[in-house]
Amino acid sequence: MDFITNLIWHDGKFLGVEWSAWKGIGYAGTVIFFSRFLLQWYATERKKQVVVPQAFWWLSLTGALLLFTYSVHQRDSVFIVSYGFTWIPYIRNIIIHRRHKDAHTDCAGCGQKIPPQANYCPNCGGKVV
Repeated sequence: MDFITNLIWHDGKFLGVEWSAWKGIGYAGTVIFFSRFLLQWYATERKKQVVVPQAFWWLSLTGALLLFTYSVHQRDSVFIVSYGFTWIPYIRNIIIHRRHKDAHTDCAGCGQKIPPQANYCPNCGGKVV
């Protein structure tokens, strides 16, 4: 039992890592950034087609900002450069997603939302006027 206890908690370190609030921020960023892949995988499997939900971009932005904050604290130039500009496409994709969603119109026949480029309603088949 002492062996297992020493493996988990030894010399004031949990799993061999000296923990701090900054380590928590770094690991939180890593977990959030990784979770976007699980979300995208789930959304794709659910629809049986490749899907990138808006939440993917929010997770990307949040994870990258946390990792950037951690890298600045650590003064690690490699990670500062790696995460310093990734927010640009993430924010742009969030804006594009919102504009596309706002451009949908209501079908006169069934009341469902229709994509802006559609000539026919994908739900009822009615012609879009």
